[in-house]
Amino acid sequence: MQYLTRKIWFPDVNQATQEGLLAVGGDLSIERLLLAYKTGIFPWFEDYSPILWWSPDPRFVLFPENLKVSKSMKQVLRRKKFNVTVNKAFREVVSQCSKIKRTGQDGTWITERMMEAYQNLNELGYAKSVEVWEGSSLVGGLYGVDLNNGVFCGESMFAKVSNASKVGFITFIQNSNYKLIDCQIHTKHLESLGAEEIPRNVFVDFLNS
Repeated sequence: MQYLTRKIWFPDVNQATQEGLLAVGGDLSIERLLLAYKTGIFPWFEDYSPILWWSPDPRFVLFPENLKVSKSMKQVLRRKKFNVTVNKAFREVVSQCSKIKRTGQDGTWITERMMEAYQNLNELGYAKSVEVWEGSSLVGGLYGVDLNNGVFCGESMFAKVSNASKVGFITFIQNSNYKLIDCQIHTKHLESLGAEEIPRNVFVDFLNS
């Protein structure tokens, strides 16, 4: 594990610990964040800790052609209860994601610093939000980093009503041309939608292809 300074660089991802921790410190500048995502690294830390940079092996990803939509979800989509938009309320989606209570976490890793950093990426076209509306109410959504090379790095999602985040995720994938969705680490929720684990070196190859 390496300690970062002001210099914009990262060690080789193969130096990460067994848990995936690669480096500590640095900053959340646009240049560093873009370098991180382009080399298979992402920040994940809580408000009271230093910035932690991760590159887990294996990597949890979704190939869009393997997206699984259950019969019940197909019925939900057909009913058109929700309206899905992209980049209409980026800051609000990130804010709502930060408020979701997650098992095993006392606080949130989406700190004020993180929100500001991703807002900067969004303004430059490197981050996207997906909003799910029920009438005029924002009831679900997700956001992530778009590397503009066919890879979308999902960061977080939220839902205030049942199925809202799934509708947003499925609709976004079905209406995009990504070759790979980075889901970072395993969750049963995303596994049910077709995500799978692949070796880190294979994931990095996709980033460079």
